[in-house]
Amino acid sequence: MNITAVQSATLAAIGYDSTLGILQLEFRSRAVYRYCGVPGGVYDALRAAPPKGRYFNLAIRGRYPHSLVPGAESGGLGER
Repeated sequence: MNITAVQSATLAAIGYDSTLGILQLEFRSRAVYRYCGVPGGVYDALRAAPPKGRYFNLAIRGRYPHSLVPGAESGGLGER
């Protein structure tokens, strides 16, 4: 999974595994979540969205099963 830093007030970095359909989001709070079953088009739209936080709230939040990645907030995926 390739992790990319993004310009956003809400998100610090995003990544996507197209084989598994897993979207990984690092929030500015340093919390990292993985969302399962996310279509590639949703990832592409998130990357292109000017207000990424708004797109997340409208198209991702509450729509896909997700889990917190334990301990990720100490490393900061946007810095890798």
